[in-house]
Amino acid sequence: MTPELSLTTLRLLVESDHLPPWAHGLLSLVRISVIVLLWWLLSALARRLIRLAINGMEATATCPEDRRRIQTLGRVFRYVASVVLGVVTTMLVLNELGVSIAPILATAGVAGVAVGFGAQSLVKDYFTGLVMLIENQVRVGDVVELGGKSGVVEEVTLRYVRLRDIEGAVHFVPNGTVSTVSNRSRDYAYAVVDVPIAADSDITRTLQSLSRADSALRNDPLWREHLLGELEPLGLDRLSENGMVLKARVRVTAMDQAAVRRALLRAIVETLQSDGIQLANKALEAPKL
Repeated sequence: MTPELSLTTLRLLVESDHLPPWAHGLLSLVRISVIVLLWWLLSALARRLIRLAINGMEATATCPEDRRRIQTLGRVFRYVASVVLGVVTTMLVLNELGVSIAPILATAGVAGVAVGFGAQSLVKDYFTGLVMLIENQVRVGDVVELGGKSGVVEEVTLRYVRLRDIEGAVHFVPNGTVSTVSNRSRDYAYAVVDVPIAADSDITRTLQSLSRADSALRNDPLWREHLLGELEPLGLDRLSENGMVLKARVRVTAMDQAAVRRALLRAIVETLQSDGIQLANKALEAPKL
């Protein structure tokens, strides 16, 4: 008997409806074993690939918070992979046991639509949270403004971002409500100051005084490491009957703009007083449009 004939005979026997019940059961058991074995192998392969990807990303992380974010993404991807493989395996096993999966799929589809309508905001929260984690938009310790709230980020999850504002109030902002993220903690920031001076003051002399105040602050060992550039005079900002306002800014390390601004204002006031330049009688208001 040739090999081709043997394979054909075996195929006919396997596909024959005249096999005894125990043979059908044995074949079903073999197929189920193969399905389970494939599920185990694919699950192990998916876990290994995800672990290699996460390890590679962690090797390039520059701070512990980045590593925590990457680990969170790894848990999410492992969960998604296990759910997908588990669902497919369960459907194949049920089909081998003679259970029709068509009604199950139809019921699952209807239930999915119902749950989707009822949990649209929750699904949106998780999807937006996943995108925020992947793009690294927000990290713990950042000062941000999102969802109409601002403060220091204390926790980032797939469901929400927890903020603590300057007064100590804690805000839980659902990720689905976040359309714009204003992050004040990335790379650097600007300390911006308004300098109100009398209307008859010499602008050129005032700018020279601002430069000396910046030099004094830069020579202070307490502040020099927080300054990333020289003071940039932005010029005359506005006028009113009380005087005029000059605006300037200096690049500083992120999160330090408020402290540097206060120190810079103090140095500016002391320098202007020593140079005999008079400040405006009262703070000027921006013109209303």
